Amino acid sequence: MDNQTFIIDFDSTFVSVESLDLLATISLDGNADKDQKVKQIADITDLGMNGELSFTDSLKRRLAVLEANKSHLKKLIPLLKSEISPSFEKNRAFIQEHSDSIYIISSGFKEFIVPVVADFGIPEDHVLANTFEFDESGNITGADQQNPLAGDSGKIKVVEQLNLEGEIITVGDGYTDYEIKKAGLATQFFVFTENVSREKVLEAATFVASSFDEVLFAKQT
Repeated sequence: MDNQTFIIDFDSTFVSVESLDLLATISLDGNADKDQKVKQIADITDLGMNGELSFTDSLKRRLAVLEANKSHLKKLIPLLKSEISPSFEKNRAFIQEHSDSIYIISSGFKEFIVPVVADFGIPEDHVLANTFEFDESGNITGADQQNPLAGDSGKIKVVEQLNLEGEIITVGDGYTDYEIKKAGLATQFFVFTENVSREKVLEAATFVASSFDEVLFAKQT
């Protein structure tokens, strides 16, 4: 681990689900069009993760369908804690031991990511993610547009700001994770397929890892 840094995605990587998709099942509970809207959000997510839709458009379209409130986040967090990807759960001790060398960089939201990864010893300042904007009633109205992650190429911008040195290993399931390596800001990119496999991302990967064990094993050989 000497002079190595891990950049790890959250949705469909650290956890086995897409957080906004799961939030939709909570916020739309009782809505007559729940199934249709949940599928709509999942479809938009897939388009963005495959690089077929800009992140800005993807986020705006999903938040418009969500109809979510701050109160829904309290229900989301424990569900996410129960959806940790098996190989990350298996390597909890490794993550806790090396948490100073691990960053969670996600287009998701700090409000639910920080409390989930805190159980693994990852400090809040090592979580780079979006933040919600709320109205007076606590309804989610959007994302803070001053945050680079709310726009296109956001992951590239925040990694540049970190000024990391040494070997940088990126692990994620989406095209935006690959873009970190494409921009020359990571030494290696492992496309993470334990939860989902995206053809376009597979084609771009340096390595394919069906579990976090495979990432760690590759670093030891």
